[in-house]
Amino acid sequence: MADFPLHTRATAPFDSKPILERAGQSIGYIPALLAQMAEAPALLEGYATLAAIFRKSDFTEREQQLILLAVSVEHDSHYCTPAHTERARAAELDEDAIAAIRAGRPIADGRLEALRAFAVKMVRARGFVADADLVAFMAAGFTRANALEIILAIGLKTLSNYVNHIAETPLDPPLIADAFAVGRRVA
Repeated sequence: MADFPLHTRATAPFDSKPILERAGQSIGYIPALLAQMAEAPALLEGYATLAAIFRKSDFTEREQQLILLAVSVEHDSHYCTPAHTERARAAELDEDAIAAIRAGRPIADGRLEALRAFAVKMVRARGFVADADLVAFMAAGFTRANALEIILAIGLKTLSNYVNHIAETPLDPPLIADAFAVGRRVA
């Protein structure tokens, strides 16, 4: 078992305290992911900053959560998959779409499927997507800027998903019902 501390506001390094304080006030508790990231204040600040920047993207909240969920599934993140499942519901992404994303299957809605498929292809191909993939993405009504914003989302999720892998982040109680068995996605 990994031995990464779950910091509190009292035990966190000085530079992590303000970020944990804001999270606690906003969410009502400090998520385990942030509690572990607090060990490295620069990582925690980078993650919080990228998350705030991604929220400013041209994607709707529902589309943002779809992307973050799809990338978390692709990365086999046991923590971020249930976290973004919960947030996708709050953003009113339908349960069939959430179930499909978690299973690595196509979504019935064509526009949302183009978004999911492009994000997954970007992760799998490490950014080396075919021109036809970009054309199909844009034919669904997305832009070149949106393609670049997906890269931002992948960077954000790479930070959190890799922390989950190395630190074996425990699930927060609200996430337990949506726990994700890693390694079961469709290739």
